[in-house]
Amino acid sequence: MGKRSVKENKNIYQISRENMNLTRDAASELMVFISPERIEKIESGKVLPHPDEVLAMESGYRNPELCNWYCTHECPIGMKYVPEASLQDLSQVTVQIISSLNAMEAEKNKLIDMSVDGRINDFERKDFDVILEKINRIDKSIQGLRIWIEHAMNTGKIDEAE
Repeated sequence: MGKRSVKENKNIYQISRENMNLTRDAASELMVFISPERIEKIESGKVLPHPDEVLAMESGYRNPELCNWYCTHECPIGMKYVPEASLQDLSQVTVQIISSLNAMEAEKNKLIDMSVDGRINDFERKDFDVILEKINRIDKSIQGLRIWIEHAMNTGKIDEAE
């Protein structure tokens, strides 16, 4: 086992690797196509990982938050379209989803009325922005549930489907 780094400001990739007690060499063997040198460059911030590398690290380090973090912090498309989420307890995620859906229920008829002509006019814009924010809350809650599911599968709380 190699020495654990004592540097401050470790990025999520290094923290995830170290949480699995893996050296860069061991992580490289686990992920096959990412060299220890490439891992060092990613962890030191010299280069950004490629999406396929993030997927490999997510699987190898058993950290479902990595993909969401990458998408919301490093991918220009993800930064625009993917809500940031993190691992939470199932009860917390469930309450957030139900709360978000309940809040949206009150706006459902407004959205239907606005949608009739296929346009959002100036009069409807304020209500539309409120609805959009509630939709974004639902999306964030769903992302949180996805992270919880992946974590639960990684830790044996959910059996993978055969």
